[in-house]
Amino acid sequence: MNTAPRPLSDRFGRVHTDLRVSLTDRCNLRCTYCMPAEGLNWLPKAEVLGDDEVVRLVRIAVERLGIASVRLTGGEPLLRRGLTDLVGRITALGPEVSLTTNGIGLARTAVALREAGLHRVNVSLDTLRPERYAALTRRDRIADVFAGLAAAQAAGLAPVKVNAVPVRGVNDDEIVELAEFAAAHGYRMRYIESMPLDAQGAWDRSTMVTAAEILAVLGERFALVPVGRHGNAPAEEWRIAGTDTVIGVIASVTRPFCGGCDRVRLTADGQLRNCLFATEESDLRALLRGEADDDRIEAAWRATIARKGPGHAIDSADFVRPDRPMSAIGG
Repeated sequence: MNTAPRPLSDRFGRVHTDLRVSLTDRCNLRCTYCMPAEGLNWLPKAEVLGDDEVVRLVRIAVERLGIASVRLTGGEPLLRRGLTDLVGRITALGPEVSLTTNGIGLARTAVALREAGLHRVNVSLDTLRPERYAALTRRDRIADVFAGLAAAQAAGLAPVKVNAVPVRGVNDDEIVELAEFAAAHGYRMRYIESMPLDAQGAWDRSTMVTAAEILAVLGERFALVPVGRHGNAPAEEWRIAGTDTVIGVIASVTRPFCGGCDRVRLTADGQLRNCLFATEESDLRALLRGEADDDRIEAAWRATIARKGPGHAIDSADFVRPDRPMSAIGG
């Protein structure tokens, strides 16, 4: 008889049920707040986990550790060859599976991904203006993103969530426009405070638009009804009064939600991280390729989570930046 897995708990009693899996560190955009124009030194193919390795780690996470949801990330996960088959293998294990993407390529893959069992998508879109998008991403691909959003909605990958990072003097004048766009198309808008995870190390606290500022701007245009936070989800949510439109704000810097964090992260090269801002990693790839059994891998996973700290301390003098940028960690 199968027994329920022992919870994946840390020393503060937080139970981890959400796994973020980066499938690649590569990306087809060069967003100014993420990486330099020439890109980064991508991981050699041999260092990236293969499909069988990814599936094995997810199976251990689901069957032995109680992971209930898996978010596939990158880099840009749509660049992963054989993604549809991999999604099918992961969904067959039983977790809810979602994907975070820049939306390029989603128009041609949305239906196949839904048929493979993908539940929903989050699409990054920081501006609605073609010229600004091209300047921010160094690529003229906004039409592909709009097409991808529409295709995801039509395929039933709902709710389709749109993620935007407002930056002062860059795109903070579009906060209301983005909300109106999402409402008009039936998407869920999410605003994310800018975090110090860029490859250049150029993050500036003064250019970050805070959650309070975002809500103040939205409040001038809409009557917002608090919805709260669903479980341990990172976003605080509000509904536009008189509508079904829900807006979320992820305030990782000014309103950290570390006390309820239930996430654990696996990088594309098989390194386990107990926090997005962790400065240490556990090498699960070495265990996989060293023919470790499931018991050893489970033990390594639990040991990593046991070392998790109380919080990331971004907004304090004690904060230490992780060595890897967001594109290498997985969003």
